[in-house]
Parts: sequence; structure tokens; C-alpha cells
Amino acid sequence: MRKMLLVVISFYLSLSPAMVTATPGEVPVGGMLREAPLYGLTGDFRMLSSLRGMPLIINVWASWCGPCRAEMSSLQQLANLYGGKHFNLIGISTDDDANAAYAFIMKSGITFDNYLDKQLMMENMLGASSIPLTLLIDANGKVLDKVRGSRPWDSPEYIEMIGKTFGVTLQPSGNQSAKNP
Repeated sequence: MRKMLLVVISFYLSLSPAMVTATPGEVPVGGMLREAPLYGLTGDFRMLSSLRGMPLIINVWASWCGPCRAEMSSLQQLANLYGGKHFNLIGISTDDDANAAYAFIMKSGITFDNYLDKQLMMENMLGASSIPLTLLIDANGKVLDKVRGSRPWDSPEYIEMIGKTFGVTLQPSGNQSAKNP
């Protein structure tokens, strides 16, 4: 029985992102995000559409998720270097317990805005059948990419990937230039 369980778990973990089952109402890469409420853990209540006008990185996480916790410091560093200059970065917690999510954010020193997905609306729309999940969204709300699993978001490799996806050269000094206008 134990061996069978390991085989099933190994199979699930080996699935490519393209094989991950869609969530109800999921917006695919290339699709436009719908309107949704964002209930503030560290930010005020707002509507998702209020973040349009600048590219957006959305990270879906939970306080009980080890890989989510592991990548949070690299997201904070990314936000410190580029957030608000080239893109906005927000977190969406899927925690059932808002206090656990808030405690993790405070203990970790996370300063970028985080929201609680109270009704699973964001989790389903974003396609968070597994977490962590990070989405790159253009300034108009179009999903450009979905990255599953923990990543070193502040590494040169991922900074370059983000810049290419958004069509900008990311420079910590705040100078932004379009690529191939």
C-alpha cells in the first residue's frame, strides 16, 4: 500500500505544468483576468482592476506551504528592487486562517501587499491547483505566464525572465526602457 502511495505521489509530482488540471473558472495564459475583490491582509480592500495600468506579479501562497515560505524572501527582495517602478507585486494567501497568514507575513518582514482569498475566487481564476503559483500579468490584465513551484525570483535568471515577459529592461535604479519598440 505504501509503495502504491509513493508511485501515485511521484506521478503527480512529475506532471508537467501543461498537464495540471484546470481549476473552475481558470483564466489560461493569454486570457484576461476578470474583476475580483481583494481582501487586505496587509493592504486595504480593493478590486483587482485597480491594479491595472502597470504590469503585475501575483504570487499565490499559504502559510503552511513550505515551498511558499521558502520563496517569500526572494519575492520581497524583488519587490524592494523593482516593485512599483516596473511592476506591482502582490500576494494572495489561500489560508483558511487569516491570523496564520498575517502572522507569517509579520514574522517574515514581508512588506508588499498581501490579500486573503476568502471565497476561493482568486485561487480558481488564477489556476492555483498547486502552490506556490506566480503569474505575470500585463498592464491590461492579460495573463502572460504562470510559474508553478518555488523560484529564486531575485536571481539574475528570473529577473531577466520577468523583464523579457514584460518587454522591459529591469534596472534597480528605476530606469526602465522598452525592448525593441
